[in-house]
Amino acid sequence: MKLTTHPFSLAVWALALLLGTCLPGAAPAQHPVPTGPVDLEQAIGIALKNNPQIRQAGLQVQSSANQFQQSKWQRWPSLNFSASQGFNFGRSIDPYTNQFIQQTIGYNSFNLGAGLTLFNGYQIQNTIRQNGLNAEAAQKDLEARQNEVMLNVALSYLQVLNTQELTEVARSQVSASRLQVERTQKLVDAGSAAQGNLLDMKAQLANDELALVNAENNLESAQLNLKQLMNVTGSGRLQLVPYRVADPALRAYDATIEEVYTTAIRMLPQMKAAGLRTEAAGRGIGIAKGLYLPTLSLSGTLGSNYSSAAPRERFLSDGGAPVQRIAETGDFITIDNQNFKVYRNVAVPSGSIQQFGYFNQLDFNRSTSVSLNLRIPIFNAFQARYQVANAQIQKQNTEANSDIVQLQIRQSVEQAYIDMTNAAKRYTATGNQVQALQEAFRMAESRFNNGALNATDYSIAKVNLDKAQANLVQTKYDYLFRTKVLDFYMGRPLVDK
Repeated sequence: MKLTTHPFSLAVWALALLLGTCLPGAAPAQHPVPTGPVDLEQAIGIALKNNPQIRQAGLQVQSSANQFQQSKWQRWPSLNFSASQGFNFGRSIDPYTNQFIQQTIGYNSFNLGAGLTLFNGYQIQNTIRQNGLNAEAAQKDLEARQNEVMLNVALSYLQVLNTQELTEVARSQVSASRLQVERTQKLVDAGSAAQGNLLDMKAQLANDELALVNAENNLESAQLNLKQLMNVTGSGRLQLVPYRVADPALRAYDATIEEVYTTAIRMLPQMKAAGLRTEAAGRGIGIAKGLYLPTLSLSGTLGSNYSSAAPRERFLSDGGAPVQRIAETGDFITIDNQNFKVYRNVAVPSGSIQQFGYFNQLDFNRSTSVSLNLRIPIFNAFQARYQVANAQIQKQNTEANSDIVQLQIRQSVEQAYIDMTNAAKRYTATGNQVQALQEAFRMAESRFNNGALNATDYSIAKVNLDKAQANLVQTKYDYLFRTKVLDFYMGRPLVDK
């Protein structure tokens, strides 16, 4: 599993290592402790799978991607359908005849409209590009969060191994002190040693037992911190696979500070995210400037309506010649006191009376329109001016943030490199010290067993050796911590293959 990027300084990860996931907002969901030994790669994999912040960052990536895809569809036409049902009472306009009427009518209207933006000052193109850059930045944020979890888990994993070794050192010290108490008891019983020597040895044993209890407590705390980072239940003990630590005296780190810094600037996702957001802010300026330019759009509608006041029947001509028919005129003539109707020949159009139903009326009232619309901004209360000004400020802000991120990376790399160098020196020096104190203690123990050395001097020699051995473990893992941080900035895998 290779680490590629990381978003925070040494101070931040150190604090995260101490606090773990006990901060507010940690997800309550827990997962069982894995059974069997767990190596560093497996621990990182479990943490990445269970971490709720990573899931949140993944959701943000999806949201940004959706916004990017949606902005692409702005280049396509829009299509909308609307319908309405209403009633008019009293004097109103008949939707069928557009004449004033004095009656209650019911009406329906239907409308299908389409629109297409042909040009709007390149705002659509700039918005698409801006959302695409923001989506890429969100992906880099996800990678940064993943790397943050990976580094924290790696450091916590090594901290557990560190406390395990310190516990074993403390346990061996207790065993050695207990054996020395037994030897001294035999010498006192035989009259070869003073009672005070036995009391001094028992006091040393009590001190070593207290140191063992403290070491075991520290191991429990380190185990809990790692389990919290992995988001597994607090009960149960993690079985960790030991991690090989190379002797720093055998080799120096294979990159200079400048090489580490240059690589980190090129590879870290927070640096890439800052650059992407600066570029996106530049697109925002282009969007704001588009408000100065004209907008050209194309629109079309298809509509119809229905009115209950419309006649239910209508005459439909068939296009033939008029037919001569005899029709009443409505007049009368009186002959001998009798009224007779007056008829005359009239020309009647050729056709037939047909039912004029609901759908017939909708078809009859159908209308369409197409329009080309031009909007030229002349004065808009300086909205465009101030939006451009704010977009420029936003770009300057992202540039400043990019500078801050770059400065933090440089400071973190320089501090990590110095810490690694100093840790390597302390590790080598402590190893030499342990060798010297082991030889000195061997001679002191031999003299004490032969009665040539008092208990106080023996205890001092043993305490010095115990402290040196504990310091050796601490400095070994301190060196490994610092080396892993530099490897992290170099984009190297945290897990050695």
